[in-house]
Amino acid sequence: MLADVAEHRADTLIVVPTVLQRLVGLGREALSAYDTSSLRIIVCGGSVLPPDLCRQVAAAFGDVLYNVYGSTEVANAAVATPAELRRAPGTVGRPLVGCRIALYDESRRPVTEPGRPGTIFAGNGLSFSGYTDGGGKETVDGLVCTGDVGHFDADGLLFIDGRADEMIVSGGENVFPKEVEDSLARHEAVVEVAAIGVDDDDFGQRLRAFVVLREGASASEEELKAHVRDNLARFKVPREIVILDELPRNATGKVLKRELVEYDAGSGADTTGADQP
Repeated sequence: MLADVAEHRADTLIVVPTVLQRLVGLGREALSAYDTSSLRIIVCGGSVLPPDLCRQVAAAFGDVLYNVYGSTEVANAAVATPAELRRAPGTVGRPLVGCRIALYDESRRPVTEPGRPGTIFAGNGLSFSGYTDGGGKETVDGLVCTGDVGHFDADGLLFIDGRADEMIVSGGENVFPKEVEDSLARHEAVVEVAAIGVDDDDFGQRLRAFVVLREGASASEEELKAHVRDNLARFKVPREIVILDELPRNATGKVLKRELVEYDAGSGADTTGADQP
């Protein structure tokens, strides 16, 4: 890809976060071997863009990254510009022209306070009218549910907190795996991470995280837990952290968390000293 950018003087690159992760993972020396100065726009979408990856891309390619948010049912709904990503890494920015985004609580009352999470609903001229089997998505005020939970900051920038169906309740506390994933991703030894909720006899549910370490790096389960504990509330620390060679992904680069749930049912892996699940 880098060779093609250099050869054809490409000015636009459209990728999913996994591709960006692998590009910056090549390291500064490998990246400097190719002239990518022609790039003016890198469009990223299809999956969550971690804040640290935003920073790494800016360091490697400059302020050219645009983070696009949307869904199959509403197409593109919001976009974050390079300036917005520089100021607030990980944001999906603001609604596109002609699109409306609103947050609603569990009773479907509007959520307007900055920082308060709500289910994301979006609508525009491209919103679908239903699935081919006759079904549809929940709608409120003409807006379609995206299935995500997010919040606006005081400047009106939208952040995705996680999938509504991935939130777990552990000991009475709501926890979104994405928050834990972002924390683990900031550890210098971690290159990829995914977290899921699993059943727990004492707390109802608990978090289990799966991480892939950078080549040549090492980190113990307790070290990774301590890193999360230093940055998040204690109840958000995963009870288990499993180290894998790679995360299962589909053709577009999204992590297949259902396969991690199946792993929880008992396939085993190298956890470098951690208890086997």
